[in-house]
Parts: sequence; C-alpha cells; structure tokens
Amino acid sequence: MNKKITFILVLALAAFLIMGAVSAGFFDFLGGGNSDSTVKIGYLPSDHDAALFVADAQKKFGEKNIKTELVQFNNGGDLMTAMASGEVQVGYVGIAPVLSSIEKGVPVKVISSAQTEGSGLIVTKESGINSAADLKGKSIATPGEASIQYSLLSYYLKQNNLSKDDLNISAMKVPSMNDALKTKQIDGIITFQPYVSIATNSSDNKILADSENILPDHPCCVVVASDKYLNEHKDQAKDILEIHKEATKFIHEKVKENKTSEVVKLLPDDIVVDDNLEANSLQSFPFTSGIDNDFKSDVDAFQDLEVDLGLLKEKIPQDKIFWEA
Repeated sequence: MNKKITFILVLALAAFLIMGAVSAGFFDFLGGGNSDSTVKIGYLPSDHDAALFVADAQKKFGEKNIKTELVQFNNGGDLMTAMASGEVQVGYVGIAPVLSSIEKGVPVKVISSAQTEGSGLIVTKESGINSAADLKGKSIATPGEASIQYSLLSYYLKQNNLSKDDLNISAMKVPSMNDALKTKQIDGIITFQPYVSIATNSSDNKILADSENILPDHPCCVVVASDKYLNEHKDQAKDILEIHKEATKFIHEKVKENKTSEVVKLLPDDIVVDDNLEANSLQSFPFTSGIDNDFKSDVDAFQDLEVDLGLLKEKIPQDKIFWEA
C-alpha cells in the first residue's frame, strides 16, 4: 500500500478514536453512559435507623450533591449479603451481622456508631412465661441468626442456664412478628424498636426483658461502608458521616425539648403505626454518632461475648473493623 495512503488512514483512525473518547466522556458528564453516581444505602425498617430517615426527609444528602437510593432489607444478614455483592455501598445495620461478615472476609468497615440498646424480648400473657426458666419448650421468633437480637437472646439464655436447644427458635420478618403474636402462632419475639413498643402496647403481651437489662449499653446499629466505596469516594464518605452526625444531633435536641413528634413526622409511613407509640420508642434508647475509644471498647466487649457464645470464631482486630476519616 502507498505510504502516503497508509499515513492518512492512520491519522484518520487516531482522530476517530480520540473523538470517540471525547464524546463518551462528554456523554458521561451529561449523565449518560454506564456510570452510576447513586449511593445505595441499605437499612432496616427500624427506629434504630432514624438518623438516616431524618437526613433523607430533610434532603441533607442533596445539599451535599449526593444522589442516594434507600434500599430496605428484612434483616442485617440480608443487608450484609447485599453489601458483599456490591448491591449497596453504605448500610445502617446491627454490629452483629457486620462482625460476622468481616470474619468471613467481606470488605466493609464501620464508619460510625448509630445507637445503643433498643431491643426487647416480648411474650404473650397466654404463654405462661413469667421468667427465663419458663422459656423452655416455647417458640420464640427472632429477625434471624445474623441479627443482634439473636445474639442478645443467646446471651440471655446462657445467663439463665438455658441453651438455644431448649427453645423452638425461628426466623421471621420483623413487621410480621406482631401478627404472629396476635394469632398465637408463637409464644414470644425478640425484636427492635418500634416493634417492641407496638407489641407491648397490646394488653395480650408483656416484656420479659429489654436489651438495657440483658446487656446494658451494648452497641447495636452502626453505619458501614464497603472498602471499595471508601477507597473511591473518601470525601463523599466524610460528607455522609457529617450528615449522620447532624441528623443524630437533631434527634437529640428534639427529644430533649420534648418535641419528638417533629422527628416522628420525618419517619417512613411503614414504620409509624401510631404517633404516640413512635415518640415513646424514639425516647427509649440512645442515638449516637462517630467512633471513639469508648465505642471501640464496647465493640471489643461485644466481640468477647460473641466468641464466648460461639457466634464468632475469634476476636477481630480493630483495624479490620473501623474506618476513621
């Protein structure tokens, strides 16, 4: 082939490739292409995640130019499975499923605390359960083996010289638990707020133990993010932490001012069954944010408990658990 023609063809091909790259980049800039800048945040239908709901309702993510999609899960185990597959990048979830996932090699980090306590063991009055000893042979529903409620139940049983084999323990979607109590399908449940308040509002049920009594000040829900997200979007992760901190502060202030109803208005409709019950629920446990040495120590203590119960194989080093901006 003529050298002159070859040279012209090479130049034409190079120009085509350059223009294609520029066009693709421009298309992505306009919001096209395959890039997706949406941060998917997993959560549970729980008051424990109230800071997320408040921030979303107040459009705080948009103020930081963060496009979000909130994705609901039935329990923490399902949420962590979604994080492992990359379906969600950030999550509000219990510390128990987080620790189990990290132990299995799921690349995630705790980026903030969210709240402590906030769970309860409720039984029907008809069940005849008046003490821990009466649980033997009874049917109790939990959100699943990966949940912090399952950990609390396991610890409560051990405290009272019982084992999980002494009960009929099943997994159930939390919103379905109260219906199961009403229809006498089960004798009791261990669940999180607001479903503790909803269940105990019925004259047919009573609380056998709450998490404040079972394990005082225990860490419960945390904010987690995938390592990939943290590595690629460090500044955005810092913004999400600041948003969580401000939303938590808002809840604290409203509770302190006895204006919890203002928080209730910002929560999803599928959580708020009754405004007064919801307000009582939000006042029943502490909301938290950030990571400090006390929180790390509390997580270490919780790990010791889980290892003792056989729910973790061994204690996980702190640098494998926490990410600090």
